[in-house]
Amino acid sequence: MADAGRRRTGARRPVQRAQRPARRPGDVPSVLAQTVREVESAVRKGRATPSVRTTFQAVTLMLREERARVQADTALGESRRGEQLKRLDGIAEILVRIAVRDSGLMALLADDAAVSDGARSLKRDLLLAAGVETATEEEPPPPRQAAPAAERRVVPQSVTSRQLSNPFLAPDLSAPRPVQAKARRLANWELIGPLLSSFERAGANAPACMALPAPTARFTPLGQQLMPHQGSVVAAAAAGHRTFLLADEPGLGKTAQALIAAEAADAYPLLVVVPNVVKTNWAREAARWVRHRPSTVVQGDGDTVDGFADIVIVNYEVLDRHLGWLGDLGFRGMVVDEAHFIKNKTSQRSKNVLALSERVRTRTVRPLLMALTGTPLINDIEDFRAIWQFLGWIDDSKPIGELMAALEETGLTPADPGFHAAARQCVIDLGIVRHRKVDVAADIPARRIADLHVELDGAAGRSIRAAERDLADRMVRQYRTALEARPTTSSADGVDLDLAHRIARAELKQAKAAKTGDNVFTMMRRIGLAKADLAADYAAQLARSAGKVVFFAKHIDVMDAAEETFTRQGVRFSSIRGDQTPTVRQKNIDAFVKDPDVAVAVCSLTAAGVGLNLQVASNVVLAELSWTDAEQTQAIDRSHRIGQTEPVTAWRIIAAQTLDTRIAELIGTKAGLAARALDGSDEEVSAVTDVQLEALVALLVDALGTPAG
Repeated sequence: MADAGRRRTGARRPVQRAQRPARRPGDVPSVLAQTVREVESAVRKGRATPSVRTTFQAVTLMLREERARVQADTALGESRRGEQLKRLDGIAEILVRIAVRDSGLMALLADDAAVSDGARSLKRDLLLAAGVETATEEEPPPPRQAAPAAERRVVPQSVTSRQLSNPFLAPDLSAPRPVQAKARRLANWELIGPLLSSFERAGANAPACMALPAPTARFTPLGQQLMPHQGSVVAAAAAGHRTFLLADEPGLGKTAQALIAAEAADAYPLLVVVPNVVKTNWAREAARWVRHRPSTVVQGDGDTVDGFADIVIVNYEVLDRHLGWLGDLGFRGMVVDEAHFIKNKTSQRSKNVLALSERVRTRTVRPLLMALTGTPLINDIEDFRAIWQFLGWIDDSKPIGELMAALEETGLTPADPGFHAAARQCVIDLGIVRHRKVDVAADIPARRIADLHVELDGAAGRSIRAAERDLADRMVRQYRTALEARPTTSSADGVDLDLAHRIARAELKQAKAAKTGDNVFTMMRRIGLAKADLAADYAAQLARSAGKVVFFAKHIDVMDAAEETFTRQGVRFSSIRGDQTPTVRQKNIDAFVKDPDVAVAVCSLTAAGVGLNLQVASNVVLAELSWTDAEQTQAIDRSHRIGQTEPVTAWRIIAAQTLDTRIAELIGTKAGLAARALDGSDEEVSAVTDVQLEALVALLVDALGTPAG
């Protein structure tokens, strides 16, 4: 263990001093030993608070310098030097043992860890306590942040073209500089801990949303309409507000708010960092809400990136390889979706986002920065830290800018009784926005369907698209063979839609009789299985942010795959299937309804779509599409029924650029058939057949190269 301690706390050159201090040898290890025991006791009793981290880092710095001094001191004999190093190794061992309990502390052991002002100050105090006369230290130059190894690995060709077309692009420094407050009363106070504590201490009725202006529709495109709570955020951006922690519950339109707020703030080009599952959906929403702003999605190494786009959408997983050009492009705004993904500041994901945020704030005065999350707190209040730092409200150790100015203006210190309430309000006023469904129920439909388009990447996606092409090619050959067999050749241009329907009908009949091979039914099953992990991942996110979720799938293997994902992510679920006995089924229903720790009900679309009361959940995920709107509605109505107190949102997971997309569109066009039928039965069968048939016709017509109409 001592060897591990030596590796982690290896010697580093001490800070250059104006004059060498006089030391009384032997006192420093004693002070270090006492202080490190106090830190160990504090961490053992609870989580590492900011003050404990400061003390931990001060001890780490002192240990490195003392070890270097002992090794370099030629006046010490070998026996004395060995004794001193042994004591220091023991302290290093305790530091490592403490750091194992907290990943944030482990990061402070790194040689390149940023040193806080508080740690430097405390180190000087500890040296004085050890009898070391400290001289004024020269202020060390700010450490150059080490670029991740992959930072400049990838620069898409179109980005290079953009840079060459405008090589003299200057930073945007035209706006007035934000307030750079200098701490006066609060200079010597540790403030991050009290700020976080102010949210823990807040009562149930304490305000959780900044004051917002009246909504505006000025920036909303023709044909679209924002809800009032969305328009208020846009109005705030138009009025000059530039930082938002947008913590609305899922289903309240955070994506649209962010895109139009960027329009109101003139914050383009805009960088959007998102989870992979919603990347495609952001591009679709951009085309809907800011259609005059071209967007581009970064896939893999960025071979298809449009370097001239106004909106660049990139997922967390590939961010590291694109940091270089993203940092240089000159973004005037940055949005981080599902911002709780960066809660662990020691993760590479968080470091990448914070580095880009710092770069954006360096190049643009008062950029638009928006953190979107329905889950601002995952584990504890400490999860706020990374989000606040992304927004520029704090740095590693203290409040900065407008937040420090606001805290100074309160006239209070953390020792004063009213400080916590006032401090919490200061943070909220910087841009925390929180709406719940129940708060804006009058503005949203009682039941609505939201489509979430996902890309099927990798081998599964390629295989499905290849199978679709094979299916289309098979029908094209049959179509052309039928044309050639006609006694006379028609001179009319375009596709013979009657013949296309006959070919599609024959294919559908053969598919229903077939036991093997690729057809429309096996295609949909494969698509469902390929979507299972993405759909389950999104359901898990919903469960963490909005409570219980009902998850529907058609096929057993899709349910199995989703349940594997929930298990892997530590999400508890109950399973409701058609092959269960009534006793087992009811037991699983009760577990979902009554056990607060059971977050998801995984349901068979056919077996659980009727006869269930699941109004304990207001979010439904449809991992696979039904062939009819009626079956889809039945599933949604397991939650949207008497006893439901919140609007219900059904999230349809749709595989982009596949047969899934066509069927989703067709279901909508057939939605009214069952409602218009007197007895429902014939119309319902017709609706099923129509969707299946029209999906095949659309596939054939597209392959022939002429739009149907």
